[in-house]
Amino acid sequence: MRFLSVLTFEFHEFYDSQIPPYAILSHRWEEEEVTYQDMMAGARWKKGFEKIRECCLQAHVDGFDYVWIDTCCIDKSSSAELSEAINSMYKWYQRSAVCYAYLSDVRPDGSDRQNWIRQASSIEAFLNSKWWTRGWTLQELIAPSIVKFFGQGVIDWIEIGSKASLVASISSKTGIDEETLHGQDVRKASIARRMSWTSTRQTTRSEDMAYCLLGIFGVNMPLLYGEGNRAFLRLQVQSVCHFW
Repeated sequence: MRFLSVLTFEFHEFYDSQIPPYAILSHRWEEEEVTYQDMMAGARWKKGFEKIRECCLQAHVDGFDYVWIDTCCIDKSSSAELSEAINSMYKWYQRSAVCYAYLSDVRPDGSDRQNWIRQASSIEAFLNSKWWTRGWTLQELIAPSIVKFFGQGVIDWIEIGSKASLVASISSKTGIDEETLHGQDVRKASIARRMSWTSTRQTTRSEDMAYCLLGIFGVNMPLLYGEGNRAFLRLQVQSVCHFW
């Protein structure tokens, strides 16, 4: 895996047993995301770099030396690297020490950070975030043992709560049972139930609706961008075969 140093913003690669404890980011892709090539070129003027900076700052505060961020830690110009990353992503989120879920459209009132989430209107704002509608964030919610949610403050991130502390509200919003959210093996849920978790989610490319579910169904597939909805049919066939 290719990690980003939280202090130097330089990349470091580790393999298998050498992989250090790390934080990982879950977020929605928005304007001017910083790619691997951008980081190598020092393009820190793009809007997306602020998200990287805040993620690294939070990881440093929590005692981690490295973070993994999908926008910049994958060289997407390499089809082989992209395919490996997508097929491994559930495992990478699962293996993380902590996942920071950044909800850019949730803006907590900075006057009372500690109690903001306890208000009914705050819970509603949290659960109405577009983060809950994206296909990729489904595995990013389920796979990590620890998920911390952050909203956007005036100048920095504000911690909202965790998957553990907000589990009842999250279960009600997503339809995912609390046992799975608490870390029960996702394979204990039926294929039909796992499919139902995707009913309100979308991806920009139709193929990604299948690819973002590979880890949840425990299968590997080659990526064939351009195949459209056939990707989802392939996922269903692979899931059934894997189940039996």
